Amino acid sequence: MSSEPEVKPREERSSPGGLIILSVGLVVIWMLLWGQFTWLSLITGVILALGVSIVFYLPAVQMSIRVNPWYTFVFFARLLWDIVRASVGIAWLVMRPTYVPSNAITAVPLRTRSDLIMTWTAEAISIVPGSIVLDVDREDSVLYVHVINVRTLAEVEAFEDEVLRTEKRIALALGTKADIDRVRAGSAASVTIDRGEEQ
Repeated sequence: MSSEPEVKPREERSSPGGLIILSVGLVVIWMLLWGQFTWLSLITGVILALGVSIVFYLPAVQMSIRVNPWYTFVFFARLLWDIVRASVGIAWLVMRPTYVPSNAITAVPLRTRSDLIMTWTAEAISIVPGSIVLDVDREDSVLYVHVINVRTLAEVEAFEDEVLRTEKRIALALGTKADIDRVRAGSAASVTIDRGEEQ
């Protein structure tokens, strides 16, 4: 009885265009993290992006092949404004002698299912002082975020709404038509998983 050899499915890989766009995104994020746009940060960012792309496996990311210049400008302008505003706010908290830390960890389900948008949203949140993404549930598109200086459930919900607005700005700038339809359809409910005060 003859048996046919098992045919293994072809491994899904990112297209060259997708890798280029992801590499450019890594370089921009690297320069934003360092807070300076110099030749040194550009060169080290390119080396890092190439190293990550070569050494680590990057799953295929569906690219929309569309960039909306206006919404891209709006996203970066708002990101820079959020960084400046949050930096001033954190500095004020540090100088207040009566400040009592109060932090929260919250789960924010995103509305899109795009790896690219989820990554950009997570990086945009982490770049802004006062919040950082602790974990990502890629399968369900959920970000687990630590945020400081929140004392009420309303403040946590306001932060979650801001995360969803960030996701929407990114989707309008870089997302597919399906992504845009999802973010315009409405926000998903977020669930706060832990919250406590440090005395």
